[in-house]
Amino acid sequence: MFSLTLVLLVVSLARLEQMIKDMKNKTIVVWFSCGAASAVAAKMTIDLYGADNTIRIVNNPIKEEHEDNQRFLKDCEKWLGVTIEFAESSKYPSQSCVEVWEKRKYMSGIAGAPCTLELKKKARQEWEDDNPHDHIVLGFTAEEQHRYDRFKKFERDDIMPILIDNKITKADCYQIITEAGIRLPKIYHLGYPNANCIGCVKATSVTYWNHVRKVHPEIWEQRNAQSKEIGCRLVKYKGDRIFLDELPEDAVGRPMKNLDFECGIFCMEQPEEETCDD
Repeated sequence: MFSLTLVLLVVSLARLEQMIKDMKNKTIVVWFSCGAASAVAAKMTIDLYGADNTIRIVNNPIKEEHEDNQRFLKDCEKWLGVTIEFAESSKYPSQSCVEVWEKRKYMSGIAGAPCTLELKKKARQEWEDDNPHDHIVLGFTAEEQHRYDRFKKFERDDIMPILIDNKITKADCYQIITEAGIRLPKIYHLGYPNANCIGCVKATSVTYWNHVRKVHPEIWEQRNAQSKEIGCRLVKYKGDRIFLDELPEDAVGRPMKNLDFECGIFCMEQPEEETCDD
């Protein structure tokens, strides 16, 4: 049986004792994305450091996420024993990606996605300006060392890699959540690789977009219409950027589980050609 207790035993006792000894009277903020990894990161942070430090769990609510994400959030509140706080955008009180794209006339490109920038990164910065803290925790798993390294290099170095240090993978997180008696967010069961918004514009995969077309055709139609109006070619097919309605329905790319476009408070993506026509 896989349990959080067994995971913690993997960590060197000497190292763990030193880490806990050095971490006292601090405020640690865990950014909770309604995904399995950030939920487990929150649980481990509380279990390891909650006795001598203040732990705050904060979420960026996004209108376009699956509605079951909020059920998962409430279940996690009970599991964690804390109330999850919200960091909302003052510029976009609707917390809607669609509104951001419409006002910015831009959906996704070499500079990242404006929805992530406005509704997550800037909203997080607003919240942090009003709430002093010493460290942050994100749900970077053992497979995401590269994401952690980029975040630390380009953003800040006060991040605590809780899951990476303990070699916790995405699969481990799913198992920990399940064994805690919590149903994973419904979006996972619908075949999506993460708990992002449905129709995430950071995705360029033909596999992803044809999955959205099949499972959520109404959202696919919305993304197609808005992207054509703005002039944003969201999908990459045979080396070229194309509009969604130019994508053959039978086109298949990499398996969904291997896709790598997690959305979080870190906005910058690896450089690639522009996806939008100005």
